[in-house]
Amino acid sequence: MEIRASSELKPKGRKLTGYVARFDEPADLGEFVEVIRAGAFTRTLAAVTARNIRAIYEHDGRSLLGRLGAGTLRLTEDAEGLAFEIDLPDTTLGRDLAHLVERGDVAGCSFGFLPVRDRWIEERGRPVRELHDVDLFEVTITAAPAYDTSSVQVRAHQQRSIRLARLYLEACQ
Repeated sequence: MEIRASSELKPKGRKLTGYVARFDEPADLGEFVEVIRAGAFTRTLAAVTARNIRAIYEHDGRSLLGRLGAGTLRLTEDAEGLAFEIDLPDTTLGRDLAHLVERGDVAGCSFGFLPVRDRWIEERGRPVRELHDVDLFEVTITAAPAYDTSSVQVRAHQQRSIRLARLYLEACQ
């Protein structure tokens, strides 16, 4: 399994949202440059096995944050890239991670995958790997991102009672 990462975590609550990967944004991985192309996640998200895709912390399978099949992780491929939303669990890990994000200590996201269809080219004398189709296994929150172009925010869950009270007050006006 190969692992790629990206950055920009911004705290505001109990739900992580943003982009784990952005299309057509090159990442310098040292020996080569890697670019994720539009549609790279389409097949894997449509597969029956997609329900097993997990959200974890620091690529550690024991640090589970959510799972697609449980509805605590949501993934969407759009024109920009692979968007995600993770409901942070009310666990020590969930609370600690929210705090680390608030402090700015954890400032990135990543993903684990196996390439299904890639293409190697050369640009400006450097090898470039284009990812056109991947088997996605995980998205992860990490302090050591490789891709700098993803974005992540932490959002607060709005309590249902507050939402209902607001709707009631608006209806009475």
